[in-house]
Amino acid sequence: MDLFLDVLNYTLSAILIGVTLAWIFLIKSMIDSVRLTPHLDEFERKDHHNPKVSIILPARNEEEFIEKCLDSLIDQDYSNYEIIVIDDSSDDSTNKIISEYAKKHSKIIPVNARSKPDGWMGKNWACMEGFKMATGELLLFTDADTKHSKNVISLAVSNLLSSKLDALSAIPKMRVMDFWTGITLPMISVFLHTRFSAIRVNDPAKKTAYFFGSFFIIKRETYEAVGMHEGVKHEIIEDGALGKKVKEAGHKMKIVRGDNLIEAIWARDRITLLNALKRLMIPLYLQSGKIAIGIFFAVLFLLFMPFPILAYSIIGISSEGSFSILLAVSIIASVMIYLGAIIEVKKLLKLKIINVFFAPIGSFVVVLGFLKGLLHAKNNTVSWRGREYFMKDHIQNSINV
Repeated sequence: MDLFLDVLNYTLSAILIGVTLAWIFLIKSMIDSVRLTPHLDEFERKDHHNPKVSIILPARNEEEFIEKCLDSLIDQDYSNYEIIVIDDSSDDSTNKIISEYAKKHSKIIPVNARSKPDGWMGKNWACMEGFKMATGELLLFTDADTKHSKNVISLAVSNLLSSKLDALSAIPKMRVMDFWTGITLPMISVFLHTRFSAIRVNDPAKKTAYFFGSFFIIKRETYEAVGMHEGVKHEIIEDGALGKKVKEAGHKMKIVRGDNLIEAIWARDRITLLNALKRLMIPLYLQSGKIAIGIFFAVLFLLFMPFPILAYSIIGISSEGSFSILLAVSIIASVMIYLGAIIEVKKLLKLKIINVFFAPIGSFVVVLGFLKGLLHAKNNTVSWRGREYFMKDHIQNSINV
């Protein structure tokens, strides 16, 4: 029995040493990302014309948020723009709110999306329906639960044109609505700001590319050249897929920090939080089941396992020997997780530090959400915004595109 425990403990110790080294890399990458990612309002301004901007704003059951979003968009200091608001078959008062705003503000163009065809994700279809009404040279896509500073369009247009870009996306400040999101977001954000660092997107030599769906502006000709939202109609994470198409086609794109100018909501409650986590895992599984499962276990050990292993080593410490080594290593690995979460909370998310103390629970929620994503993808169904999608159809569409 003692031999078995020693082998187990030394194996777990070796794994946790690897976890610690991985966290050292993640934390360094995160610090570099925070330090080196440019800000939306920090660039070399050059003279340019003021092209018309078509803001495309899809909305499905957004009665709680859309008024604040529209208020922030109406009150922009940029003069040449229109706001195309698409009601995506809402069954609350979203459509009524859009209609009332359109009557009061001439910049708002209301659109009722037609029934979604088979093979399309809902938001992708709504964006295409809005694009058909757009007359702008530039297209600005955003979400109905975002809030924008008064000068955000002026800055985005000036940054895009001064930097001679084809597309520009901004990282928003994530607004937390509930306890569960508050303790989970720091844990998942570590990976979103390291593996998917803006530095990698801004490097033409790297393949990493995506947009933040809450805010990206793109030249009309570029959008059309990459196939518009029709080219990613089957994608669950359409903003990521569209950004990838833009970079792969050789267009110049950039991601900047806009957390001082834009606010967005990642999840609104426990249910939407789990759905958001599932939504991250499902595309990975559809691309490669083996890779998705590998990523799941990597996240399991990087984010969560050091905590139960620490508890196990404390219980067995009276036996000394291998338990002493395991205890020391598990403490270091757990501290590294906390350190990463603290940096994320203070430097990017700007949340209360109290959220970090619940890191083990937040990590467990992330793992649970990823596991649910794997199971749902394996069963070929996923629910999103009140709609049920059959992933076999979307896999076939992906093959045909």
